[in-house]
Amino acid sequence: MLTVIPTPIGNLGDITLRALEALRSCDLVAAEDTRHTGLLLKHYEISKPQISLHEHNEAARSGMLIKDMLAGRSIALVSDAGMPAISDPGGRLIHSARQAGLSVTVLPGPCAALTALVGSGLDTERFCFLGFLPHKAGRRQRELAAALARQETSVFYESPHRLGKSLAQLAELDPERQICVARELTKHFEEYRNGRAVELLAHYTEHPPKGEICLLIAAAPERRRATTPHSTPCDAP
Repeated sequence: MLTVIPTPIGNLGDITLRALEALRSCDLVAAEDTRHTGLLLKHYEISKPQISLHEHNEAARSGMLIKDMLAGRSIALVSDAGMPAISDPGGRLIHSARQAGLSVTVLPGPCAALTALVGSGLDTERFCFLGFLPHKAGRRQRELAAALARQETSVFYESPHRLGKSLAQLAELDPERQICVARELTKHFEEYRNGRAVELLAHYTEHPPKGEICLLIAAAPERRRATTPHSTPCDAP
């Protein structure tokens, strides 16, 4: 049996009673970083063996964990923060468990993308989550141009070290589009900052950002939708 458990994205209080019960009752915790998960388990006085499952070893570890579950062991899958398999490891193991006919239970819980979307004040009826923006400038610019043409709110994860570059590209591509930077969600210094890209660029140039960041781009205005033949559609998750 595999139980997929979302963990807090910042505030340790944001974990469900059901998630704690699953962690206490499992045989083994498959964690993106055992040191990070160890702090969470210690906070809730849970003592369980852990095994690392991250992007570099997931292919090899999944086969071993499938054998364990076929032998009757229950595995709890967690990432460092939020929902496993959403811009985090875990998708390969979940797929393999399904293929093996094993029971897979996914618990509801924290997700930075959805938290940022709701708190941004941008349209939540239709949205597109695209994970982390590309590192390379050319690919990042193409991704941002597609987001500006899209008819839904676009949600990205971004590094604090690359936020300025993304905002500069957005300011060049569409100076008037509304942008939101959601930072350090659920933590003491949580911040939602809305405005035009050039305004946000000026702010974060003067105040270099820290922590985890979500970058949200408002949907294209009606007048632009009809004149943008190459927009990239994306159904809301």
